[in-house]
Amino acid sequence: MTRGWQFRTAAGLGYLAFAIAIFLPLYWIAISSLTPRADLLSSPPDYVPETLTLANYQRMVDSLPFSDYLTNSLLFSFGSALLAVALAFTAAYAFARIEFKGRTIVFVFFMLTSTLPSIATVIPLFQLFNRLGLVNTIQGLVLLMGSAQVPFTIWVLTSFIRQIPREVEEAARIDGANLPRLLIQIVAPLAMPALATLFLINFIISWNELFYPLVFAKGNEAKPLTLGLIELSQGAGEGAGRPWDLMSALSMVMVIPTVILVTVFQRLIVQGLTRGAVK
Repeated sequence: MTRGWQFRTAAGLGYLAFAIAIFLPLYWIAISSLTPRADLLSSPPDYVPETLTLANYQRMVDSLPFSDYLTNSLLFSFGSALLAVALAFTAAYAFARIEFKGRTIVFVFFMLTSTLPSIATVIPLFQLFNRLGLVNTIQGLVLLMGSAQVPFTIWVLTSFIRQIPREVEEAARIDGANLPRLLIQIVAPLAMPALATLFLINFIISWNELFYPLVFAKGNEAKPLTLGLIELSQGAGEGAGRPWDLMSALSMVMVIPTVILVTVFQRLIVQGLTRGAVK
């Protein structure tokens, strides 16, 4: 009884410490985004300010081409996630179902490409995309980010598709289904939990991506919100110093969608990953 109580107490303290480490920075960003700039850098810090305002959000929107950056972030994140899932789905089916020489070697090669740091390939990629006219375009960013997400997506989907009974596909082939129809009407619906989960994960990763936009997006027509945060950190439109109030406001705008997605779909995400991880 005593050991059980001690274990529950230790586990509770561990969960509490974890929650504080996760939510305290988020709380501080939220409070900073609502605190007037004159009170933001008070000493000692005021963790429960008496005065709150939404003026920081309005000033943040006025300091950036906010609507352009928001649209670019949505297109970039949605397009990258969709491209990665679509490409990985067909490749994962080939790895899971089609026997061909060197399948294991090719699969391992795909997985190894995901271990390469982005900075190691950025120069040849930039030269290639510059020649193709894809620098400073949403299409180029989608192609870059989507291809970077393909290896991990293939790995998860391959394990998931292997769990689908072959008898279902064999019955569809007997009924005259060709490969495209088999993939779209039979395999895709059965793999929908994994497809939806990976789409959400890739969307969130793309939403927070900084490196590729920093290198390949130079104008407002391609810059996402992450670059807006960089511009604000350099004091864009605020003179000397860093506008922590505006940076906090934009950070909250970027955090809220991911928090909502994870909160709403957390069960789907866990089920989609765990079902593809076991046989």
